[in-house]
Order: sequence, then C-alpha cells, then structure tokens
Amino acid sequence: MSSPAQALIDLKPTKEYCVAVDSDGCAFDAMGIKQRECFCPMMIAYFGLQPVADAARECKIFADLFSKTRGANRHKTIARILTELLPNHPKVIARGFKVPTFPHYIEWVNDPNSLLSDEGLKKAMDNASDVQARKELEVALTWSRRVNEMVAEIVKNVPPFQYVRESLERASAHADIIVCSATPTEALEREWAEHDLAKYVRVIGGQEMGSKAQQLAILSGGKYEKNNIIMLGDAPGDQVAAKQNDVLFFPIVPGKEDASWEKFHDEAFDQFLSGSYAGRCEQSCIADFETCLADQPVW
Repeated sequence: MSSPAQALIDLKPTKEYCVAVDSDGCAFDAMGIKQRECFCPMMIAYFGLQPVADAARECKIFADLFSKTRGANRHKTIARILTELLPNHPKVIARGFKVPTFPHYIEWVNDPNSLLSDEGLKKAMDNASDVQARKELEVALTWSRRVNEMVAEIVKNVPPFQYVRESLERASAHADIIVCSATPTEALEREWAEHDLAKYVRVIGGQEMGSKAQQLAILSGGKYEKNNIIMLGDAPGDQVAAKQNDVLFFPIVPGKEDASWEKFHDEAFDQFLSGSYAGRCEQSCIADFETCLADQPVW
C-alpha cells in the first residue's frame, strides 16, 4: 500500500536547491475569506456554539489570523478554541455557557500518531469502538468536509500576493519548488491551477501528505542538502517545521506580504543560492516576523 506522501517520496530532484512554499496566507491572500466565510460559520453550526456565536467568531479569527497558532492544522485550532480560548472568553463566562468538550475528538487531535486530515478522521471513526467517540469524530469529519465544500463554492479568483509569480518563475530556474501546506490537496491543486502557478511546482503537498514538518523531513532526508532547502511561510508553525528539520526559513510577514515577497525576489533568493542567507540575514527576517503575532488575546 502506497504512502499518502508517495509523490514526495518518489520525487527525484532536478535541481540542487529546493524552495518549499506554504499556500494560504503565504502565496495567496485567501486566509481571511476562508476563515470568516467558511471555517467560522460551520464551526459554530457543527460544534453547537450558536449561543455564543460572537465569541466563537472572535476566537476563530484570533487563533487563525492574528495569533501564533496562525496557519495551524484546522483540527489543532478547533481543539485550542474548545479547550482554551472559548471557555475563557468574557462573553462565554458572562452567559454561563458550557462549551461542548468533545473529549474523544480532542484526544485524537492531540495524538502525535494521528493523521489530521479527513482521511485520518474517517479511519479513526471506523476504528472507534466507543459509540460516543464515533459520534464526536463524525461531527468533526462532517464539519471538515462541509468547510471544504464551502471553500470550493466561495473562494474563487483570490489572487496571489504581488511578486509571487515573479518569484516562482525566477526560483524555478534554479530550484525545485514544492507546495508544503496543511490545506487539503484538492483545494491546493485547484487554486494553484486557477492562477497558472502549478507549472512552476514539482509537487503540491497538502494535509494528506502529513504535517509540514513531516513533508520537509522527506525533502531533507537525502534528497537535498539541508542548507539548500528554504521554507517560505506566514505562520510560526512554518518556522517550527523548518527548525525541526534544520532547513532555512524565510517569513512572509502577515500584513507585509507584498513587501516580503519583493524582498525574497530582490534579495533573499540570491542570498539563499550564494549561501549567505543563513545566519544574520535569516535572523533579521525572523526578528521582524516574531513581533507581528500575539500569544494571547486582549479581550
């Protein structure tokens, strides 16, 4: 039986260098519309949060757009909202609302061996012997699939940030480009094809291929020298994934995306090829990035 990450495993490098690129919020300005119009309404509906809908929306937007969990896997974020953010939200406390707990689902999310995708959820649901566990996992799977349907229906014609196309075109002459994302592969393939960017990419890696760290581990496990791999991302999780695999990281700073891509195009990519990006240049970029997202909400 082949691995879900078989396309990455089978990848044969054609260049000495590799550029791994996140998609939502990094290459495309799609995070806001996806969270506000697709993820959030369905979270409120399927997880029974209608009595505290305003607070739930605030928690979702904070967790996914403005906090250090920006860009995290969708199930990790739901777990954070249900167990940490929403129970402590002033509006929830004032209303005396008891946030649904979903303990079996949370346990699945926190299990390091879980594949946090629809496929992984379906497998866990099929293997669950506990009726309540199966019900909770089914709620999460139904929510996730409905979100995917809404994304396909609503998120259209969202362009890439400025300098993305130019950067990919330039980089593809010297490096293999890989999409490294926690978004479902089907959505990634549709969005990258829609804007005629897939032609620059060797493999489109979505959540079915494992976490970003796991995808980078395949790339850095003998296919490319670690210092010849650079991860471009807009979230702390992207930086962590790069660090775990000892590869380089270039941040696309939230709120400064166009300027970040311009800097990569005009300066950082050449530094990467010459070997001078590692060290002072990388740390300078990361320092700016680390100030733009919050640890805790201010409500």
